[in-house]
Amino acid sequence: MEQKQKRYSGVLLPVSALPSPYGIGTMGRAAREWVDLLRKAGQHYWQVLPLGPISYGDSPYQSFSAFAGNPYYIDLEELAEQGLISEELIAGISWENEASSVAYDKLYANRFRVLRMAWEACDYRDSEAYNRFRQENEEWLDDYALFMACKQYFGGKNWMEWEDGIRMRTPEALAAYQENCKEEIEFWRFVQFTFFRQWNALREYARGCGLEIIGDIPIYAALDSADVWAHPELFQMDVEKKPVNVAGCPPDLFSENGQLWGNPLYDWDYHESTGFAWWKQRMKATARLYDCIRIDHFIGIVRYYSIPYGDTTARNGWYTPGPGMKLIDAIRSVLPDTRLIAEDLGVNTEEVKAALAQTGLPGMKVLEFAFGSGADNEYLPHNYKHSNSVVYVGTHDNDTAAGYLESLPEETRKEVWEYLGLEEDAPCAAAVRALIRTAMSSVADTAIIQAQDILGLGNEARMNLPSTTGANWKWRLRPGQMTEDKMAWMKKYAALYYREDCLQAEAKQADAR
Repeated sequence: MEQKQKRYSGVLLPVSALPSPYGIGTMGRAAREWVDLLRKAGQHYWQVLPLGPISYGDSPYQSFSAFAGNPYYIDLEELAEQGLISEELIAGISWENEASSVAYDKLYANRFRVLRMAWEACDYRDSEAYNRFRQENEEWLDDYALFMACKQYFGGKNWMEWEDGIRMRTPEALAAYQENCKEEIEFWRFVQFTFFRQWNALREYARGCGLEIIGDIPIYAALDSADVWAHPELFQMDVEKKPVNVAGCPPDLFSENGQLWGNPLYDWDYHESTGFAWWKQRMKATARLYDCIRIDHFIGIVRYYSIPYGDTTARNGWYTPGPGMKLIDAIRSVLPDTRLIAEDLGVNTEEVKAALAQTGLPGMKVLEFAFGSGADNEYLPHNYKHSNSVVYVGTHDNDTAAGYLESLPEETRKEVWEYLGLEEDAPCAAAVRALIRTAMSSVADTAIIQAQDILGLGNEARMNLPSTTGANWKWRLRPGQMTEDKMAWMKKYAALYYREDCLQAEAKQADAR
């Protein structure tokens, strides 16, 4: 059964990409200013990327926890206002190499040092708010805090390289490390308490402005995570706690070796035997963060690609049926009213299409996938069969619209310009605007536009190039780069194509009065 949804639009901008003088976007003043800007532009949604603590490679899709929040997003100015650190301290640290790029090495070197100072100065342990936070998150918090404390003890090493006793979680080793690392454990609890307090305040602010936040849940847990270390029974692991098979994608036109993600695969039989208890817990926790949840790699729920652990490419993998409707029904049993979005990009089989039809979840349409393969391409707006979908020009895994257009072969470029109704000599900037207008005017009930495309930025602002490391997840807005004037035509299109939120319109009228 399809979810009933009004026509809305919004903007995709990761929290990391918000402007900030402290190396990365945070949940502070700039985030509220961004919410205000979206409200004034008649937008209903702010879409973000996963908020979890990042591990090697800086990807938000490879996190130390499926439940915890990223310490980098904690706003330092708020900690200074609380008197926990000084403004002089944070102003005196070199956080970045350039304002439009995250310098993760500098964050890693400095952020935790500052957070430790705030922790040492904070009188929180006996507060009602902290004790309530611990109780509400007891299913994951203590395991995560111990995991991070042990990771510090072992010099940041993957848990599979730890001493055997704690690696295997023997009762004796757990008791010893809990005692020896008790202050370090408390620090990581404090970090999470602070993260969620700030995020909850930001989310309430957004709600008060009539905005909803779309969040992203990675389908897989990272191998080097508290989840896999603490609960190996949930995954395809052997008796030595080593993965049997790992996740990825098969070779295709874009990658001759496929994509080797390396995440351990779920033991779906075990999950089913528990009534999908861990997934229910995870989805309920995610719903406390977001108003709408985008399920990453939804195709993997229908069927997933298995690669033998230890392989260096994805060539030797195979497909295996996933839990399908059993998992979706379990999720719906605990989140009957939360809007879910299925990221159904990739090898979209008839089984996947049938699952979408059965669940009623909206799938995704990406205009950057629409051209070069004929007029029957399913991503071309004239082929959208119903409104129950979410349309993008591109996502975080695609090039920016300008970068995409500039890299097109001449024949495909002509096709795009003709489809958009542009003269052959029209500049790329006009085509970017026309792509956004095409998305906004489509029958899809939700249209999400990347912030980079609103600004017309090129390949230098791309967020991620799949199957590569080192240059991804770094782009961010410079202070003052996104303005009301830059958002004016998003506001115009929202009104023109009946996507303007009535709550936003009422708020604007109130502002005018």
